[in-house]
Amino acid sequence: MKVVTFGEIMLRLNPPAYKRIFQTDVFEVTYGGAEANVAAFLAQMGVDAYFVTKLPPNPLGDAAIGFLRKFGVKTDFIVRGGERIGIYFLEIGASQRASKVVYDRAHSAISESKRSDFDWEKILDGASWFHFSGITPPLGKELPDIVRDALETAKKKGVTVSCDLNYRARLWSKEEAQKVMVPLMEFVDVLIANEEDIEKVLGIPVEGLDLKTGKLNREAYAKVAGEIAKRYGFKTIGITLRESVSATVNYWSVMVYENDAPYFSTRYEVHVVDRVGAGDSFAGALIYGTLKGFDPQKKAEFAAAASCLKHTIPGDFAVLSVDEIEKLASGATSGRVER
Repeated sequence: MKVVTFGEIMLRLNPPAYKRIFQTDVFEVTYGGAEANVAAFLAQMGVDAYFVTKLPPNPLGDAAIGFLRKFGVKTDFIVRGGERIGIYFLEIGASQRASKVVYDRAHSAISESKRSDFDWEKILDGASWFHFSGITPPLGKELPDIVRDALETAKKKGVTVSCDLNYRARLWSKEEAQKVMVPLMEFVDVLIANEEDIEKVLGIPVEGLDLKTGKLNREAYAKVAGEIAKRYGFKTIGITLRESVSATVNYWSVMVYENDAPYFSTRYEVHVVDRVGAGDSFAGALIYGTLKGFDPQKKAEFAAAASCLKHTIPGDFAVLSVDEIEKLASGATSGRVER
C-alpha cells in the first residue's frame, strides 16, 4: 500500500514545562505539519507512506528529512530548493490558559514552489491513496494549481483521495477558502473535518450545536454529513467531535459517515499533554482503517482511539503502534502500568 501526502513540514519550537515564550531561554525542537503528521502515523502502522514537500538545501532541511525518516516516512520525492523552512512557536496551555501558536512561515520553500517542481505522474505511480489538507493551497501563489495537478493525476490513475479541510483563519478568509476548496471537492473520496471546517470551507453550518453545554447533538452532525455526502459524492466522511472543558481536559469522540449512515465512537475524557496533531492522527487512522477494510464502526473506534492517544504524546507526530490503538479501542481505558 503506497500512500502519498503533500504539504508543508515546519520546524516547531516550544518552551519546556508549560512556560510562556516570554519566560523561556530555551526551546524544545521538533518538526511537524498536517500532512507530514499523517505520513508519520501511517508509516508507524506499516504503510509505505511518502511525504512530498519542498525544503531548503541547508541543515534545517536536512534535519526535517532526517526526522521524517526516523519515523519510517519515505522522502524520495521531496524537492530541495528555496531559502528557508517555515517555523512555528507553540506555547502549550494548561487549565484555563489556552495554547497559542505564532507562525513564521512567510517565504518558506514550499510557499514559493512552482508547478514544474512536482512530477505527479512519477510521484503517484503505484499509489493507492493521496492525502492533502486545506492548509496547503493558501500557502503560496502556485499551490492551488499544484494541488489541482496532483488531484487530476490521482483521479486519472484511480487513486483514492482524502482531504482534511483544516480551515485556518490566519491563512485565508472563508470566502477565499470556499473559492479554492469547493471546486476541488469533485476529486475527493474521503472528507475529514470538524464543524468549523464544514461551515467555513463548504459554507454549510452544523445547526443545533451548543458545545459549551458539554453535550453534542449527534443528529445535527449526522444530518450535515448526509447533506455534504449527497452534494459532493463523498464515500466516507470523518468528523472529529471535540468538547473543550479547558486546555487540559477535553472530551473526544468521532463520527464516521458511510453508506448513508452515521457511526459514532466511544467518547473519551482526555487529559491533554499536547493536542497538536490529534486531528492528523484521526485522519491517518481513518485512512489506515479504510485500506485494511475495517467496517465503519471499527473505523470510528480505531480512529477515535488513535487520536485520543495522540493527545498524550508531546510533539506533532503520534508515536503509536497498532496494538496500542486496538487495545484502547477494545475498551482498555484504565492506563494501568504494563509490566
